[in-house]
Amino acid sequence: MTTTVTRPTICTAEEYLDLEVESEIRNEYRHGEMIPMTGGTPNHNKLASALTALLWFALRQKPYDVFVTDQRLWIPEQDIYTYPDVMVTPQPGELKLGRKDTVINPILLAEVLSPSTALYDRADKFAAYRTIPTVQEYLLIAQDRPQVEQFIKQGEQEWLLIIHQGLEAVLRVRSLSVEVALADLYEGIEFEKNSD
Repeated sequence: MTTTVTRPTICTAEEYLDLEVESEIRNEYRHGEMIPMTGGTPNHNKLASALTALLWFALRQKPYDVFVTDQRLWIPEQDIYTYPDVMVTPQPGELKLGRKDTVINPILLAEVLSPSTALYDRADKFAAYRTIPTVQEYLLIAQDRPQVEQFIKQGEQEWLLIIHQGLEAVLRVRSLSVEVALADLYEGIEFEKNSD
C-alpha cells in the first residue's frame, strides 16, 4: 500500500473509526493521526491478490480466513489501525470489542514493498506487528525482483529471517503448513526498477 502526501488529520481513535466508516478511501490511524492511503501499482495489486489466492486455495477446508487489503487490523499495544496487504487469521476470528469490522488476532501478515513504504514496513510497522501476541510470521514481498523476506517468530523477542530469491525458490509458511512457489506468486509480474 502506498502512503499519499496528503496531510494527516489529527483525531482520537473513536473519531477515526467513525470517519473511516464513511470514508471513500482507506486511512491508517497512527498515534493520533489519520493517514490517507492510496492503492498501489498493478504489480502491487497482482502480488497481494496472488498471495491471497495461493493461500486461500492451500487453506481451503482448514480453520483459517485469508484477507486482502481492505480488512482493518487493530494493534492494541500501539493503538494503531492499519490495513495489511494480506492477513490470515484462525477461525473463528476475533474482532475488537464493539466492532464488526476490525480484526485483532492475525497469524500471518504480509506487505508488498513500495519505495514509499518499504522503510516503514520493515521498521515501525514490523515493530508494531510484533506486539500482537498471535502473529507468527511476517512477509515482505518485493515488486522489483522475485524476492520474499520471511520473518518467523522463534521466541518472545526472537525472529528468524529467511530470504527467498529467484523464481525457483519455494516459500514454506510454517505457521500454516503451506508452500508457495515464487514462480506462482510472481506469475505475470513485469519487473521494473523503482516500481511504486
